[in-house]
Amino acid sequence: MKDAYPMEFSTVVQERIDAWNEASLAFGPLLRGESRAWTEARQNYVGVLAEHPTPEGVSIEEIDMGGIPATVVSPETIVGDRVLLYLHGGGYIAGSPAGYHGLAGHFAKLLNARVYMPDYRLAPEHPFPAAIEDSLAAYAWLLDQGHSPGSIVFSGDSAGGAMVVSVMVAAKRAGLPLPAAGAALSPWANLEHSGASMATRDGVDPTVSLAGLNLMARAFLDGVPKSDPDASPVFADVRGLPPILVHIGEREVMLSDAMRLAEHLAENRVRVSLEVWPGMFHVWHLFAAVLPEGMQALTGAAAFLDAAMSRHVATK
Repeated sequence: MKDAYPMEFSTVVQERIDAWNEASLAFGPLLRGESRAWTEARQNYVGVLAEHPTPEGVSIEEIDMGGIPATVVSPETIVGDRVLLYLHGGGYIAGSPAGYHGLAGHFAKLLNARVYMPDYRLAPEHPFPAAIEDSLAAYAWLLDQGHSPGSIVFSGDSAGGAMVVSVMVAAKRAGLPLPAAGAALSPWANLEHSGASMATRDGVDPTVSLAGLNLMARAFLDGVPKSDPDASPVFADVRGLPPILVHIGEREVMLSDAMRLAEHLAENRVRVSLEVWPGMFHVWHLFAAVLPEGMQALTGAAAFLDAAMSRHVATK
C-alpha cells in the first residue's frame, strides 16, 4: 500500500508539510505526560500555520463574540450581511485563529463575506465539550447581532470540520435557527477511529497518524466515550440539518470516517456532497497559496456555500 502512494509535492509544499509535522511532534510528549511546555508548543504550531500568507485585500480584527475571543477577517467587498463562521482545526488541543488568516482571507474574498473565527478553549485544560460550547456561543452571538441564519454558513477543518456538524446539532437541540449550509474540510468525524483507512492510510498520510489521533482523542474526551455523538458526529442525530459539503483527501487516515459521515448525513435526509480528492493530504486547503488543488478546493467550497446563501435570499 505505501509503495502505491509516492509523495510528490513541490519543494515549497513539502517544506511546509515538514514544518507542520515538526511542530505537531512536540505534542506527543505533552500528551503522554512527559512534558508541560504547552504554551511553547502551541505558539510554535500556530506560528507554522501563520506562514501561509494572508491574501491582499482583507482586514483582520480581534473581537469578542459574547465572551468568546475571536478574529474577524473582512474583504473589501461584502455582499449584504453574509457571514462565515469558521472553526479552526488542531485536534482540540492546539490551533487558533492566528494561524488561519490565510485560509480565512481566501474564503472572505471568495464569498464576499466576513469570516468570524472563535478562539475556543482547548483540551486538556478544557476537555469535551468546551470547544463545542464555545463555538455554539459564538454562533448564538451572531444571531443576537441580527444576522439572518440564511446569511450565515459554517466551515471548519479537522476537529473544526467535525464541529461544523456537531455545532449545528447543538444549535438544533438548543432551539436556534440553523445556518444556510456547512463545509466540513477533512473532518475528524469519528473518534472511535474504526474506518478502514485508519489502517490502510496510516503511514501514507503525510501529516496525520493513528497514534497521534488516539493521544489527542484521549486528551479531548477525558473519559467520555469515543462514540459520544457530540464528539463523533457519525453517531449524531443529524436530521433537519442544512446542506453539508464534505471534503477529504484520498491519502488521509480520516478518509473512511469522513465518507461515513457523508453517508450518515445522506441516510438521514440531509443534502450532502462528498468530494474525495486523489493524492491530497489533511486540510490541503491551508496550502492554497502554493498548491493549486488547495485553491481549487477552497473555490469549490465557497461556491457550495455561496449557492446556499443565494437560495435563502431568493426565497425571502
